Amino acid sequence: MSFFAPLRPQPADALLALIGLYRDDPRPQKLDLGVGVYRDDDGHTPVMRSVKAAERRLLESQDSKSYLGPEGNVAFTRHMAKLAFGTAVDAARLTGVQTPGGTGALRLAAELIAASRPGARVFVGTPTWPNHPPVMAAAGLKVETFRHFDVASQRLCFDEMMAALDKAVAGDVVLLHGCCHNPTGADLNLEQWAAVAELMQARGLFPLLDLAYQGLGQGMEEDAAGVRLVLQRCPEALVAYSCDKNFGVYRERVGALFAQVADGADAERVNSNMLLLARANWSMPPDHGAAAIALLLDDPALTADWKVELDQMRDRLRAVRRALASHGGALAHVNEQHGMFSLLPLSPPVVARLRTEHAVYMAGSGRINIAGLTVETASRFAQAVAACV
Repeated sequence: MSFFAPLRPQPADALLALIGLYRDDPRPQKLDLGVGVYRDDDGHTPVMRSVKAAERRLLESQDSKSYLGPEGNVAFTRHMAKLAFGTAVDAARLTGVQTPGGTGALRLAAELIAASRPGARVFVGTPTWPNHPPVMAAAGLKVETFRHFDVASQRLCFDEMMAALDKAVAGDVVLLHGCCHNPTGADLNLEQWAAVAELMQARGLFPLLDLAYQGLGQGMEEDAAGVRLVLQRCPEALVAYSCDKNFGVYRERVGALFAQVADGADAERVNSNMLLLARANWSMPPDHGAAAIALLLDDPALTADWKVELDQMRDRLRAVRRALASHGGALAHVNEQHGMFSLLPLSPPVVARLRTEHAVYMAGSGRINIAGLTVETASRFAQAVAACV
């Protein structure tokens, strides 16, 4: 019998299949709202001007391709801590390592949790990023779900969230999106963040914060405010950070995992376990993207230019949201949400009609990538939705 005989064929990734269908569609007016990458008004995912400038400098200045070690680029991690936490966190209680993207940070976080609390429960609001539950489960953690968002009414289910967390017990983990919730775009406001932080502190719950879109919602500081509130109330926490979207370095796999510890004396012990787990998973993270970002953030002029570019990206997303919401109906609440995604109240048959009749390609769940539209094409998309609903 074949060694691999017990393995069963797995279903193809639905989003990859959608990419193929879009590619093969000859209709010139087709719209791709499925793939989760930022796009400009021309439909491109460009290398950011500031990142390209940093890469050119890196090419000229880097004098070795030797190993960095499992901790990765220390300068990069230091810069990410400043971006994410500002002055809200005591640096003596913070430790972090570079990871292969935000997903690598989440997997490392899950394994660190499992090493500390085998079989721990992780509370996750649904709908969520599809990879969240599998990453947690792969580390042997138990996923408990609660409703984060009601698709039909397009409303955040805050009361349900609080009720679910009120049933959690000390040592349970709560996975929260830092900002620009994927796939709904429905974020907690500051008052709600404060209430969640207070509840977690009171019940001894452990926060796992996924900060993957800082700067694309309301601004760099605004998008980190909720995370900082939690860290100020809860003595211990993990934060997974991704640079994919706000630096546009998707394929470079650039991320970081940070741990806030209750006592600075714990930082070295936690860090040693992070490094051991990282070594077993990927040995050492890729250097290029992190090195370029570290160089960029070392240079005030490049940093200022990056912030200009990020502001332009955010402004474009918000303009498209306003254009969509102006048409009302299923799109009426889109402008109340943030970031790249919204989860529309569209059934799979409606999504199928949009694809076959109007060349609109989107996930069967109703999630759309706002960056797949422009202010001009938003009207055409809205008319297509109205025709199919």
